[in-house]
Amino acid sequence: MTTSTVASQAEVAAAPRPTMSDSTLPRANPRAKPPIVRSLRCAACGSRVDVKTPLSWRCPNAKGNDRHHVLLIESDVAPLRRTKHKNPFIAFRRYLAWDAFADANGMSEDDRDALIEELDAKIASVAGTGFVFTPFARADKLSDALGFSQNGGVWVKDETHNVAGSQKSRHLFTELLHLVAAERLGLAPWSSASGSSSGTATNPRPPLAIASCGNAAFAASTLAHALKWPIQVFVPEHADAVLVQRLRDLGADMVHCPRRADDPPGDPCVHRFREATRDGAIPFGVQGPENAWCLDGGRTIGWEMAYVAEHMEPPLIARLFVQVGGGAFAASLAEGFHAGGTRAALHAVQAEGCAPLARAWQASSKYKTAIDAATHWGECMTPWSGTPTSFADGILDDETYDWVSVCRAMRASGGWPVVASERHVHEAYELAHRTTDIDVSPTGASGLAGLLAARDRVSNDERVAIVFSGIRRETPKPLALRA
Repeated sequence: MTTSTVASQAEVAAAPRPTMSDSTLPRANPRAKPPIVRSLRCAACGSRVDVKTPLSWRCPNAKGNDRHHVLLIESDVAPLRRTKHKNPFIAFRRYLAWDAFADANGMSEDDRDALIEELDAKIASVAGTGFVFTPFARADKLSDALGFSQNGGVWVKDETHNVAGSQKSRHLFTELLHLVAAERLGLAPWSSASGSSSGTATNPRPPLAIASCGNAAFAASTLAHALKWPIQVFVPEHADAVLVQRLRDLGADMVHCPRRADDPPGDPCVHRFREATRDGAIPFGVQGPENAWCLDGGRTIGWEMAYVAEHMEPPLIARLFVQVGGGAFAASLAEGFHAGGTRAALHAVQAEGCAPLARAWQASSKYKTAIDAATHWGECMTPWSGTPTSFADGILDDETYDWVSVCRAMRASGGWPVVASERHVHEAYELAHRTTDIDVSPTGASGLAGLLAARDRVSNDERVAIVFSGIRRETPKPLALRA
């Protein structure tokens, strides 16, 4: 469960936004080729779900509250190419699972492009921006401050001006595309007037549901509001009042979740969320075991980075330092980046006040592969005991839900998890603001904290990548930089 607060859409939209020029890009043409995703397969039990199956967000063997299953996307091998389009969901469309789903159920290529553009325009009308490629470039002052050579350095992916101010909306957009495509194709158990964004009075859309009190809740509520889709947001009993009001302004149904005497261990917000999905609500969050389709759109950030890396002069990017809460971000980014052919080592970063992934990494090491370890889920991934705490309060999930994919990517790339001290978390926030003009949050800069923690193991000539994943909220700027 995260506790980071959220900026308004106006604050995000008003900030100056760097853009990426397409003028020199080669004219790749994956539009003429079919989708490459074939199925989804459970990492834990091996069950395979055909990609044409509608509303297939959980493994069919995940019964009741059992979430020790996660569907992973299976694709044909294909070189990573993009079309000359500013929207990554169109530029990389043939690699997306939702596209294969829509294609398999008879939606034409033109209609798939049109659906992306339609939903994107609706989202832009609420968020002030739609989905575009976000900047990814060497941060020269940051690289110098860390002692890198001119040949090495730190490349920063800036997600602070993405929809709703963070990378979370990427994950949610493919969930939304899948839902609306199923609706338009007549595959959903609810009905909707053709071309409209509201269900009929006799069979309305079920509500979306998410357990979050940070960026994910804001992104989910933004997308839901854009499509006039009802959403329930499950938040802690004492959630930040400013955040709650912002979500209410987006039309979210706020559900406060005090702990009940009969609650099992774990987050009461997650318990109430799972009760809602059991009763018919649609899981609309950023946790693979709850909705595997979040792992689809999250890959676009990795593809964007891989495309830039592919056209860089050598040497290649050697390492990725990516902050981890629930794990879907790191899992998706790594899968997308590695699709470009550069096998940079993944280092998943957590704060010392909540680091369940490092324990899972150690516990799973006795198994030959991460997929083998997935069959021992309860042994390897145990919730963090005690109260999670960190200045980077957006990565305090007491369980790394997508640990299997993250551990698999670290194993395959020669990486390992990094646990950053609170000193490094604070230093990263200050350093990011001192050496760049990106107004990043403490959580958004926590990948940099991992680099600081591992700096003595990184050569000055290496090229490394981090992601500033979210815009600064109510958190004050570092003391030394305040006017």
